[in-house]
Amino acid sequence: MPTPAATPPAAGAPGLKKALTPLHLWALAVGLVISGEYFGWNYGWAVAGPVGFLIATGLVTVLYVAFVFSFTELTTALPSAGGPFVYAQAAFGPLGGLVAGYATLVEFLFTPPAIAFALGSYGHFLVPALPVLGTAVACYVVFTLVNLLGIKESATFSLVATGLAVAELLLYLGLVAPHFRAANFLAHPVPLRAGGVLAALPFAIWFYLAIEGVALVAEEVQDPRRAIPRGYGYGLGTLVALALGVMVLTGGVGDWRRLAGLDYPLPEALALVLGRGSRWTSFFASIGLFGLVASFHGTLIGSSRQVFALARAGYLPGFLARLNGRQAPHWALAAGGVVGVGALLTGTTDQLIVLAVLGALVMYVVSLLSLFALRRRAPELPRPFAVPGYPGVPLLALALALLCLGALVYFNLRLSGVFAAVGLALAGAFVGLGGARRLR
Repeated sequence: MPTPAATPPAAGAPGLKKALTPLHLWALAVGLVISGEYFGWNYGWAVAGPVGFLIATGLVTVLYVAFVFSFTELTTALPSAGGPFVYAQAAFGPLGGLVAGYATLVEFLFTPPAIAFALGSYGHFLVPALPVLGTAVACYVVFTLVNLLGIKESATFSLVATGLAVAELLLYLGLVAPHFRAANFLAHPVPLRAGGVLAALPFAIWFYLAIEGVALVAEEVQDPRRAIPRGYGYGLGTLVALALGVMVLTGGVGDWRRLAGLDYPLPEALALVLGRGSRWTSFFASIGLFGLVASFHGTLIGSSRQVFALARAGYLPGFLARLNGRQAPHWALAAGGVVGVGALLTGTTDQLIVLAVLGALVMYVVSLLSLFALRRRAPELPRPFAVPGYPGVPLLALALALLCLGALVYFNLRLSGVFAAVGLALAGAFVGLGGARRLR
C-alpha cells in the first residue's frame, strides 16, 4: 500500500503558518495541562482518599509516560493539525478517522469550559462580588479574541503565561512544604479498595490531560521532526514533577476533606496554613490565574485546530476551515466558543472533566491501535522518532488506557451513554450522507 505520508493540503486548501520552536512546544505542552495542578484532581480525594488517589496517580503517570513515547512516533511521522484523526484515517480509513476526530473534539471542546469554571471560582475567591458563571463566559470572549491574532502571538502569550504558572507552583510548594505533616496526609483514611482507586482515575488523568494537544499544532512547527520530541519530553518531565509535588504536599497541610470538593484547592490550602488574611494567600490566588489562563488559552488553540482540520478534511462543514488575515481559523474558534459557553450553562466542573477524560481515553486507544496498524501496513513510513521498547511500551499504554476507560464507563454510565449515543448518531449521519465514500 502507499505510504500514508503527511502530505500538504491540496492546492487551494488553507494552510497554517509555521512559526513554533521547541520552547513554544514546551510552553504549549505544559500550558495545556498545568491547570490540572491547580484544580480538578482533588475530586479524586473524595472517592479514594489521599492514599488511594496517590496509587491512581502512579498508574496514570505510567500510562502517560508510555503513551507520550508512543504518540510522539505518530506525531513526528504524520505532522498535521488533524493529529489523532489523521493517524486513524491513515491506519483504518475514513471511519477510523471519524472515531478519533470525534473523541478528540469531545476532549478539547469540554476541557476549556471546565477550566473556565475554575477561572470564575478563583475570581470569586478574590472578589466575592464577581459571579463565577459571568467571569467564565467573559474568559471565552477575551481569549478567543487573543487567538484571532495568529499562532505566533498566541504561542508567545502561552509561553509567558506558562512560565509564570510554573514559577507560581514552585513558590506554592516552597510555602507549604514546611507545614507538611505525614499524619495529615494519612488522617481520616478512606478504605483502600480497588473500586475507589478506579473511580479516582479520571481525576488523576486531569493532572496530564491534553498534553497530546501538541500534536494539533504540529503543522505549525518549524522543524517538527526534532522539535516535537523535545517539546513532549521536557513538557512531560515538568508536569510529572509538579503533579506529584502539588498533590502530596497539599494533602499534608491540614484536613484534606476541606479541599476535596473545591475548584480552588491551592489558595484554600494556603489559607489553612497561613490564614485567609495572609498576603501570600491573596497574592497566590491572584497570580494563580496564570496557570488557569495558560491551560484555557492552550486548549482553545487545540480545539480550534481540530475543528479546522476536520473541516478541511471534509468531516465538518467547509466554512469552519477558513482563515482570517492572520492565518487564524476564526470560524473554528467561534464554533468552539459557542459549544463551550453552552457547556458552561448546562454542566458542572466534575461532569465536564469526566466527558473530557472520556474523549481523551477513546482517542488514546484509537491512536495506539493506529500505531500498531501503521507499523504493520506501512513499514516504509519515515519515523524520525521511534518509540523505544516497541511493542512493549505501547502495549503497556494500551492496557492502562483500556483499564482507565473501563473504570470511567463503569462509574459514569449516564455520561458514557450520552457520549456513545451522540457518537453513533454522528457516525450514522456521516455514513448516510456518503461522507466515508467521498473521503475514500
